[in-house]
Amino acid sequence: MGKLAKNIKHLRTLKGLTQEQLAIELNITKSRIGSYEEGRSEPLIDTLIEFSTYFKLPIDALVKNDLSLSSTDTFIDIGNQRVLFPIRVDENNDNVIEVVTKEASAGYLQGYTDTEFVANLPIMSLNFLPTGKHRAFPIKGDSMHPWVKDGDVVVCEYLESIHQVKNSYCYIILTKNDGLVYKRVFTDKIEEGYLTLSSDNKMYQPYLLHLSDVLEIWQFKLNLCIGQYQEDELNPASILNLMRSVGIELKDLKSRVGRLEE
Repeated sequence: MGKLAKNIKHLRTLKGLTQEQLAIELNITKSRIGSYEEGRSEPLIDTLIEFSTYFKLPIDALVKNDLSLSSTDTFIDIGNQRVLFPIRVDENNDNVIEVVTKEASAGYLQGYTDTEFVANLPIMSLNFLPTGKHRAFPIKGDSMHPWVKDGDVVVCEYLESIHQVKNSYCYIILTKNDGLVYKRVFTDKIEEGYLTLSSDNKMYQPYLLHLSDVLEIWQFKLNLCIGQYQEDELNPASILNLMRSVGIELKDLKSRVGRLEE
Protein backbone atom coordinates (compact mmCIF):
# COMPACT_ATOMS: atom_id res chain seq x y z
CA MET A 1 0.00 0.00 0.00
CA GLY A 2 2.76 2.41 -0.94
CA LYS A 3 0.33 5.03 -2.23
CA LEU A 4 -1.82 4.88 0.89
CA ALA A 5 0.88 6.43 3.10
CA LYS A 6 1.33 9.35 0.71
CA ASN A 7 -2.43 9.77 0.32
CA ILE A 8 -3.16 9.93 4.05
CA LYS A 9 -0.54 12.65 4.53
CA HIS A 10 -1.72 14.55 1.44
CA LEU A 11 -5.41 14.48 2.40
CA ARG A 12 -4.59 15.49 5.98
CA THR A 13 -2.57 18.42 4.65
CA LEU A 14 -5.38 19.48 2.32
CA LYS A 15 -7.68 19.76 5.32
CA GLY A 16 -5.06 21.77 7.21
CA LEU A 17 -4.85 19.24 10.05
CA THR A 18 -1.92 18.19 12.18
CA GLN A 19 -1.37 14.50 12.85
CA GLU A 20 -2.73 15.05 16.35
CA GLN A 21 -5.89 16.74 15.07
CA LEU A 22 -6.55 13.96 12.55
CA ALA A 23 -5.97 11.37 15.28
CA ILE A 24 -8.62 13.06 17.42
CA GLU A 25 -11.05 13.12 14.50
CA LEU A 26 -10.59 9.38 13.92
CA ASN A 27 -10.29 8.47 17.61
CA ILE A 28 -6.87 6.85 17.21
CA THR A 29 -3.41 7.80 18.47
CA LYS A 30 -1.11 10.36 16.87
CA SER A 31 1.65 7.74 16.71
CA ARG A 32 -0.56 5.50 14.54
CA ILE A 33 -1.17 8.37 12.11
CA GLY A 34 2.58 8.95 11.92
CA SER A 35 3.21 5.25 11.38
CA TYR A 36 0.69 5.12 8.51
CA GLU A 37 2.09 8.24 6.83
CA GLU A 38 5.66 6.98 7.05
CA GLY A 39 4.68 3.55 5.73
CA ARG A 40 5.90 1.74 8.85
CA SER A 41 2.54 0.04 9.29
CA GLU A 42 -0.72 -0.35 7.43
CA PRO A 43 -4.19 0.28 8.83
CA LEU A 44 -6.56 -2.61 9.39
CA ILE A 45 -9.77 -2.75 7.36
CA ASP A 46 -11.83 -1.07 10.12
CA THR A 47 -9.43 1.85 10.16
CA LEU A 48 -9.40 2.03 6.35
CA ILE A 49 -13.18 2.34 6.49
CA GLU A 50 -12.78 5.21 8.98
CA PHE A 51 -10.36 6.99 6.61
CA SER A 52 -12.74 6.36 3.69
CA THR A 53 -15.73 7.77 5.57
CA TYR A 54 -13.85 10.79 6.91
CA PHE A 55 -12.28 11.84 3.60
CA LYS A 56 -15.41 10.84 1.59
CA LEU A 57 -13.34 8.71 -0.78
CA PRO A 58 -13.68 5.03 -1.68
CA ILE A 59 -11.14 2.64 -0.17
CA ASP A 60 -9.81 1.56 -3.57
CA ALA A 61 -9.07 5.21 -4.40
CA LEU A 62 -7.15 5.65 -1.15
CA VAL A 63 -5.13 2.50 -1.80
CA LYS A 64 -4.65 2.45 -5.59
CA ASN A 65 -4.54 6.10 -6.76
CA ASP A 66 -1.89 8.73 -6.23
CA LEU A 67 -4.10 11.53 -4.90
CA SER A 68 -1.15 13.87 -4.45
CA LEU A 69 -1.40 14.68 -8.18
CA SER A 70 -4.16 17.08 -7.19
CA SER A 71 -2.63 20.12 -5.51
CA THR A 72 -5.91 21.31 -3.98
CA ASP A 73 -9.01 19.66 -2.59
CA THR A 74 -10.54 19.36 -6.05
CA PHE A 75 -12.32 16.05 -6.39
CA ILE A 76 -15.90 16.05 -7.69
CA ASP A 77 -18.26 14.04 -5.47
CA ILE A 78 -20.63 12.20 -7.81
CA GLY A 79 -22.38 10.07 -5.24
CA ASN A 80 -21.90 6.56 -3.86
CA GLN A 81 -18.40 7.58 -2.80
CA ARG A 82 -17.23 7.88 -6.40
CA VAL A 83 -15.08 10.77 -7.50
CA LEU A 84 -13.82 12.22 -10.73
CA PHE A 85 -10.00 12.40 -10.56
CA PRO A 86 -8.77 15.13 -10.50
CA ILE A 87 -9.89 18.65 -11.40
CA ARG A 88 -6.62 19.85 -12.91
CA VAL A 89 -5.59 23.49 -12.82
CA ASP A 90 -2.85 25.57 -14.44
CA GLU A 91 -0.31 27.88 -12.82
CA ASN A 92 -3.03 30.52 -12.41
CA ASN A 93 -5.29 28.03 -10.59
CA ASP A 94 -7.69 28.03 -13.55
CA ASN A 95 -9.32 24.80 -14.71
CA VAL A 96 -7.76 23.18 -17.76
CA ILE A 97 -9.29 20.84 -20.32
CA GLU A 98 -7.92 17.32 -20.57
CA VAL A 99 -7.77 16.04 -24.14
CA VAL A 100 -8.69 12.38 -24.48
CA THR A 101 -6.63 11.37 -27.48
CA LYS A 102 -7.66 8.62 -29.89
CA GLU A 103 -5.22 6.26 -28.18
CA ALA A 104 -6.41 7.18 -24.67
CA SER A 105 -10.09 6.78 -25.57
CA ALA A 106 -9.57 3.03 -25.98
CA GLY A 107 -8.51 2.76 -22.33
CA TYR A 108 -10.82 5.41 -20.90
CA LEU A 109 -13.28 2.90 -19.42
CA GLN A 110 -10.50 1.34 -17.34
CA GLY A 111 -8.70 4.60 -16.52
CA TYR A 112 -11.34 7.27 -16.01
CA THR A 113 -11.10 7.10 -12.18
CA ASP A 114 -7.33 6.64 -12.17
CA THR A 115 -5.48 9.79 -11.11
CA GLU A 116 -2.38 8.88 -13.09
CA PHE A 117 -4.36 8.13 -16.26
CA VAL A 118 -6.06 11.54 -16.13
CA ALA A 119 -2.85 13.32 -15.15
CA ASN A 120 -1.08 11.92 -18.22
CA LEU A 121 -3.67 13.27 -20.66
CA PRO A 122 -2.53 16.34 -22.64
CA ILE A 123 -4.21 19.58 -21.58
CA MET A 124 -5.42 22.79 -23.19
CA SER A 125 -7.30 25.96 -22.22
CA LEU A 126 -10.25 27.66 -23.90
CA ASN A 127 -10.82 30.78 -21.85
CA PHE A 128 -14.12 31.68 -23.52
CA LEU A 129 -15.89 28.60 -22.14
CA PRO A 130 -18.19 29.16 -19.13
CA THR A 131 -17.30 27.97 -15.66
CA GLY A 132 -17.42 24.19 -15.31
CA LYS A 133 -15.34 21.06 -15.72
CA HIS A 134 -14.65 20.39 -19.40
CA ARG A 135 -12.94 17.56 -21.29
CA ALA A 136 -12.27 17.00 -25.00
CA PHE A 137 -13.12 13.71 -26.70
CA PRO A 138 -12.32 12.35 -30.20
CA ILE A 139 -15.19 11.23 -32.42
CA LYS A 140 -15.04 7.98 -34.41
CA GLY A 141 -17.44 6.86 -37.09
CA ASP A 142 -20.33 8.50 -38.92
CA SER A 143 -23.23 7.96 -36.53
CA MET A 144 -23.59 11.70 -35.85
CA HIS A 145 -23.03 12.82 -39.45
CA PRO A 146 -23.43 15.47 -40.81
CA TRP A 147 -23.09 17.67 -37.70
CA VAL A 148 -20.09 15.83 -36.26
CA LYS A 149 -17.73 13.87 -38.46
CA ASP A 150 -15.17 11.14 -37.99
CA GLY A 151 -11.98 12.72 -36.66
CA ASP A 152 -13.65 15.73 -35.04
CA VAL A 153 -13.04 16.58 -31.38
CA VAL A 154 -15.92 17.63 -29.13
CA VAL A 155 -15.45 19.65 -25.96
CA CYS A 156 -18.00 18.74 -23.29
CA GLU A 157 -18.94 19.83 -19.77
CA TYR A 158 -19.19 17.29 -16.97
CA LEU A 159 -22.61 16.75 -15.40
CA GLU A 160 -22.82 15.59 -11.79
CA SER A 161 -26.28 14.04 -12.20
CA ILE A 162 -28.11 12.20 -14.95
CA HIS A 163 -31.14 14.31 -14.06
CA GLN A 164 -29.30 17.37 -15.42
CA VAL A 165 -29.61 15.88 -18.91
CA LYS A 166 -31.72 18.02 -21.27
CA ASN A 167 -34.00 16.36 -23.78
CA SER A 168 -32.66 16.17 -27.36
CA TYR A 169 -29.21 17.55 -26.46
CA CYS A 170 -25.96 15.77 -27.39
CA TYR A 171 -23.73 14.07 -24.83
CA ILE A 172 -20.60 12.00 -24.45
CA ILE A 173 -21.60 9.08 -22.24
CA LEU A 174 -19.26 6.60 -20.60
CA THR A 175 -21.12 3.29 -20.44
CA LYS A 176 -20.26 0.10 -18.61
CA ASN A 177 -20.40 -2.10 -21.71
CA ASP A 178 -19.57 0.11 -24.70
CA GLY A 179 -17.15 2.65 -23.24
CA LEU A 180 -17.46 6.15 -24.71
CA VAL A 181 -20.39 6.94 -26.99
CA TYR A 182 -21.52 10.26 -28.45
CA LYS A 183 -25.28 10.48 -29.00
CA ARG A 184 -28.31 12.71 -28.96
CA VAL A 185 -30.18 11.86 -25.78
CA PHE A 186 -33.92 11.80 -25.19
CA THR A 187 -35.34 11.73 -21.68
CA ASP A 188 -38.89 10.53 -22.38
CA LYS A 189 -38.22 7.24 -20.56
CA ILE A 190 -36.01 8.56 -17.74
CA GLU A 191 -38.72 7.95 -15.13
CA GLU A 192 -38.69 4.31 -16.23
CA GLY A 193 -34.93 4.19 -15.68
CA TYR A 194 -33.74 4.60 -19.27
CA LEU A 195 -32.22 7.16 -21.61
CA THR A 196 -32.92 6.93 -25.33
CA LEU A 197 -29.72 7.29 -27.36
CA SER A 198 -30.15 8.39 -30.96
CA SER A 199 -27.79 8.98 -33.88
CA ASP A 200 -28.21 12.00 -36.16
CA ASN A 201 -27.34 9.67 -39.03
CA LYS A 202 -30.69 7.93 -39.52
CA MET A 203 -28.99 4.81 -40.85
CA TYR A 204 -28.52 3.92 -37.16
CA GLN A 205 -31.45 2.96 -34.96
CA PRO A 206 -31.97 4.54 -31.53
CA TYR A 207 -31.61 2.32 -28.48
CA LEU A 208 -32.28 2.39 -24.74
CA LEU A 209 -29.55 2.69 -22.11
CA HIS A 210 -30.35 1.85 -18.49
CA LEU A 211 -29.36 4.57 -16.03
CA SER A 212 -27.33 2.06 -14.02
CA ASP A 213 -25.05 1.57 -17.05
CA VAL A 214 -24.06 5.27 -17.12
CA LEU A 215 -20.69 5.90 -15.48
CA GLU A 216 -20.08 9.48 -16.63
CA ILE A 217 -22.02 11.97 -18.74
CA TRP A 218 -20.64 15.07 -20.48
CA GLN A 219 -22.77 17.68 -22.24
CA PHE A 220 -21.64 18.83 -25.69
CA LYS A 221 -20.41 22.43 -25.79
CA LEU A 222 -18.13 22.83 -28.80
CA ASN A 223 -17.15 20.91 -31.94
CA LEU A 224 -13.64 21.30 -33.33
CA CYS A 225 -13.96 20.21 -36.96
CA ILE A 226 -10.69 18.62 -37.97
CA GLY A 227 -12.05 15.85 -40.19
CA GLN A 228 -10.61 17.51 -43.30
CA TYR A 229 -7.06 16.77 -42.17
CA GLN A 230 -5.11 13.77 -43.39
CA GLU A 231 -4.91 10.86 -40.97
CA ASP A 232 -1.16 11.22 -40.49
CA GLU A 233 -1.70 14.84 -39.40
CA LEU A 234 -4.08 13.88 -36.61
CA ASN A 235 -1.59 13.62 -33.79
CA PRO A 236 -2.09 15.06 -30.29
CA ALA A 237 0.28 18.00 -30.93
CA SER A 238 -1.62 19.02 -34.07
CA ILE A 239 -4.96 18.77 -32.29
CA LEU A 240 -3.76 20.84 -29.34
CA ASN A 241 -2.29 23.51 -31.62
CA LEU A 242 -5.57 23.71 -33.52
CA MET A 243 -7.58 24.02 -30.30
CA ARG A 244 -5.32 26.75 -28.96
CA SER A 245 -5.57 28.73 -32.20
CA VAL A 246 -9.37 28.44 -32.12
CA GLY A 247 -9.39 29.69 -28.56
CA ILE A 248 -7.19 32.66 -29.39
CA GLU A 249 -9.29 33.61 -32.43
CA LEU A 250 -12.58 33.41 -30.55
CA LYS A 251 -11.21 35.32 -27.58
CA ASP A 252 -10.03 38.07 -29.96
CA LEU A 253 -13.43 38.12 -31.67
CA LYS A 254 -15.19 38.41 -28.30
CA SER A 255 -12.91 41.32 -27.38
CA ARG A 256 -13.65 43.13 -30.65
CA VAL A 257 -17.40 42.64 -30.24
CA GLY A 258 -17.13 44.03 -26.72
CA ARG A 259 -15.40 47.17 -27.98
CA LEU A 260 -18.11 47.69 -30.61
CA GLU A 261 -20.82 47.47 -27.94
CA GLU A 262 -19.16 50.13 -25.79
